[in-house]
Amino acid sequence: MEWSYTVRVWSIRKRPYRKPYQLRWQVGTRPHSESFLTSGLAESRRAQFITAARAGEPFDVESGLPKSMLREQQNVSWYEHARQYIEMKWAHSPASTRKTLAEAMATVTPVLVRDTKGMADPRTVRAALYGWAFNVNRWDEEPPPEFKAVLSWFERKSKPTSALADRMLVRRVLDALTRKLDGSTAASSTIRRKRAIFHNAVVYAVDAGLLAENPLPQVRWKLPEPVEEEIDPACVPDPEQAAELLAAVRAQGQRGRHLAAFFGCIYYAGARPAEVVGLRREDCRLPRRGWGLLQLQETRPRAGAAWTNDGEAHDRRGLKHRSRKAVRPVPIPPELVAMLRWHVSAHGVAPDGRLFRTLRGGLVQESGYGEVWARAREKALTPAAAASLMAKRPYELRHAAVSTWLSSGVEPQLVAKRAGHSVAVLFRVYAKFLGNSDDAANAKISARLRERRTPPA
Repeated sequence: MEWSYTVRVWSIRKRPYRKPYQLRWQVGTRPHSESFLTSGLAESRRAQFITAARAGEPFDVESGLPKSMLREQQNVSWYEHARQYIEMKWAHSPASTRKTLAEAMATVTPVLVRDTKGMADPRTVRAALYGWAFNVNRWDEEPPPEFKAVLSWFERKSKPTSALADRMLVRRVLDALTRKLDGSTAASSTIRRKRAIFHNAVVYAVDAGLLAENPLPQVRWKLPEPVEEEIDPACVPDPEQAAELLAAVRAQGQRGRHLAAFFGCIYYAGARPAEVVGLRREDCRLPRRGWGLLQLQETRPRAGAAWTNDGEAHDRRGLKHRSRKAVRPVPIPPELVAMLRWHVSAHGVAPDGRLFRTLRGGLVQESGYGEVWARAREKALTPAAAASLMAKRPYELRHAAVSTWLSSGVEPQLVAKRAGHSVAVLFRVYAKFLGNSDDAANAKISARLRERRTPPA
């Protein structure tokens, strides 16, 4: 758009036409005119133009309208803007990010409505918005009747995007981001992630001319007291318990023997389950003796067929928070080398080189290896431990790996590199494990101080 502050507005003139009262004005060198049925309407529009010009507001040369009127004319509802934002982000986002975007917009949108009269219950609203309104893959499908009614309601009731100029409304949106569907407080990481998405959507509205400026920096709002993000040592198995759990997995027949090395990669290499799902034989260096190496370079998270481009349940991505071509080398101990060599010898590999697969050759599913893990907990742990959160998820094996490395005295920088996250995350998430080495650290400091007090020979 081309803007100009040079505006001339002439008096109303009357002509012998159906709309006899004509307003004429000029923006820059471009003339404009508009006709009205009554002189009152014409004078009202003329007053608007004069007020905007005196206020120093720029006019669009093409349309002849001041910026405020043009924005009002072009305004769209928040519901429609949120869908446009999702569509803009969709093509360049992996499946898991698409789900996160949809979840954030499904949290924000119910707040940005004119009133709540006739709104469905929160769970139905969330399901309709998350699963249909903000899932581009389903826009060509006919939603179920109950969801279709919800979406039609939001099309009618959604506030205009320009309403976000009201800071109190923005505050209500931010407060909604802090709550789960059941009303409890969400984790700090979840709140930060949703707020970042909302911020980006508002910036997109500014770029589209729907808002004059981003109101979020003007709102004095802070995160609620953070929910504990540290790993609880009570959930993490020690080396003896981990060995018993892996043995209980192997004892579950053919299915268990096939998944033993899968869980072994999580424990001995500190790999994420999604990184192990797509692990190939060519990514493994498995010598007959000594330590081996895994070259982790792909993750296959299960996002659901509704969110991926190819309709497969598992997405194909690079390593978490890394470029698509990044590779994370992780040395593995002889115990895991032996497990993987036996696995390849006993089960072979899939046609595409994958080590782990279902009976039909597909990617291993969370539901499948989750059942095996649940039985292993019942067999390997005491009744009290099995009833607790101890090793509740296979992911706890990764926490066990990192905690073992830290307690063994490995430098935190190297531990973070092998685990595939930053040192800052390591210190925040595994703070309690770092604190458990105080006695050993004190002994080292005392020994060093004694060396300084000992006179030279």
